[in-house]
Amino acid sequence: MCGIAGILHLQDNNQVDSNILTRMNTIQSHRGPDADGFHYEPGLGLAHRRLSIIDIAGSHQPLFNETGDVAVVFNGEIYNFAELTAELTAKGHIFSTHGDTETIVHAWEEWGVDCVKHFRGMFAFAIWDRPKQQLFLARDRLGIKPLFYAVLPGNQLLFGSELKVITAHPAFSKALYYPAIEQYFTFGYIAEPNTIYANAFKLNPGHYLLLDKQQPTTLRQQQYWDVDFSAPALAEPEVREQLLPRLKEAVDIRLIAEVPLGAFLSGGVDSSAVVALMAQLQQDNAVNTCSIGFDDKRFDESDYANRVAEQYHTNHRTGLVDRDDFSLVDKLADLYDEPYADSSAIPTYRVCQLARQHVTVALSGDGGDELFAGYRRYRFQLHEEKMRAMLPATVRQHLFGPLGRIYPKLDWAPRFVRAKTTFQSLAMTALAGYCDTVSVMRPQARAQLFSPYLKQQLAGYQATEVFERHAANANTDDALKLVQYLDMKTYLPGDILTKVDRASMAHSLEVRVPILDHHYVEWAARIPSALNIQQQQGKAAFKQALEPHLPHDILYRKKMGFAVPLASWFRGPLRDTLQQALCSEALTDSGLFNQAFIQQLYQQHQSGHHDHSSALWSLLMFANFYRQQLG
Repeated sequence: MCGIAGILHLQDNNQVDSNILTRMNTIQSHRGPDADGFHYEPGLGLAHRRLSIIDIAGSHQPLFNETGDVAVVFNGEIYNFAELTAELTAKGHIFSTHGDTETIVHAWEEWGVDCVKHFRGMFAFAIWDRPKQQLFLARDRLGIKPLFYAVLPGNQLLFGSELKVITAHPAFSKALYYPAIEQYFTFGYIAEPNTIYANAFKLNPGHYLLLDKQQPTTLRQQQYWDVDFSAPALAEPEVREQLLPRLKEAVDIRLIAEVPLGAFLSGGVDSSAVVALMAQLQQDNAVNTCSIGFDDKRFDESDYANRVAEQYHTNHRTGLVDRDDFSLVDKLADLYDEPYADSSAIPTYRVCQLARQHVTVALSGDGGDELFAGYRRYRFQLHEEKMRAMLPATVRQHLFGPLGRIYPKLDWAPRFVRAKTTFQSLAMTALAGYCDTVSVMRPQARAQLFSPYLKQQLAGYQATEVFERHAANANTDDALKLVQYLDMKTYLPGDILTKVDRASMAHSLEVRVPILDHHYVEWAARIPSALNIQQQQGKAAFKQALEPHLPHDILYRKKMGFAVPLASWFRGPLRDTLQQALCSEALTDSGLFNQAFIQQLYQQHQSGHHDHSSALWSLLMFANFYRQQLG
């Protein structure tokens, strides 16, 4: 696992400033503490930070083909590199290393842009082909590894593994991209391909960029892979017989490393499944596992993790997070480089910190909820879709719209009487309703939060555009598969994988994600929705397959998530910190928000009658970002 960076002059061959590229590369040194490397030639500079995992003695980057004409800088792992090396060697390519990086160079020589279709792994890389004068940037299919880029005035292309690499260039403009603010206060993150800045972008998962200096340069992301729901559905016996063996194979190929390797173990279904399969594959060596416990039992899953660890005799370590462990609040803005509002970033940072004390590589269970329909909101969406199908849109709007407006917001009440958001959702289309369901702040709240100036800049833009854009590419009319697809395109790369990448790489820890093996994703996309949700139980097929391997109450207990006690923090030890951030000069002078509404949210939360913790956390994270990056 590594960090990459580069500068390309698109229309001339002026020398790249080595001081600037060194600064860009150094700022991501946490991603690769073992070595750095640079390459310069007219109009180009490539840089790399290395975390040595495979072929520790060799595979230094930038890495070249045998003629020195093609170079690569690479972040990630190609798990099928041994097979590719054999295939490419048979075709006449000459290898000088024993790692996975060199396969990328020779695959480019052999297959050009289609090389990405041959890779099985997680990756973000840049290839420079000197004879063709082409730069090729690519990102893995699910977006496990990040890649950012920007074009500066004067036609310089910048790229890097983190946004801070781009902003480290002195000529980069930090002009805000205003629709990103609407996305952030809707989703809690900024969706691909956007960043908070108007002139910087994320390369979409499953996409590449090809730049040719010999032709007019146009930057256009090209898709090479997508989740496909059009293949014939699997029969129930096929699902039952193949689900775990296929996952076991995906786990197995991720056990290659020349450094200590382990796994996260939260006590939830997905991480427990990965650990169970690792233990079966490593019968002669105990699996190294780690988890985070909380001194607040409402959030603590460590007892469940301990049970799985005891069952599989792992070398298990548990770190305890105090209920008032909010010392990372200021650090998060620097870690994520742009507004990011998932508070579980705090325990994720801590579990990565604990893991790195004992291993360099850890397997995680991320992706199981998206792949097998584990989120409770999926079941709500299906219920709402049934009601939408029963009533015409005009009837729903006239019936549920007023109910949603007049029904009180009862945050303190039992869940079954909190109908306000359901009424609001039923008055909308399926896409708008799902966007409303996952929102940090709902449309009415955002309308009150945003200042007249920000609304003018948005010019009517709404974050539902993100869902509409992706839904247009989803080749399914299955209501469940559609929202799974939306999450795989938005929440998974924008929130979950971003959180794990930044938290792990902050500690120079590589995290591998077997459930998101693209072969496994393609197979799982064929599982009928009726097998994923049965009798109000999400992940039904997955859990049934795991019954011989894990205790019943591990599989079927209520999902807890990886949360922190925001509501009580904001009424207790973080109260003054929050108030100071919300009234800060940076936030007030930004002109982006209605300060009276912000104070209303704060006071209502302090009263105890409303829980505005998610909205207040998103405001706190935005305020910290603005102060650190733009203040």
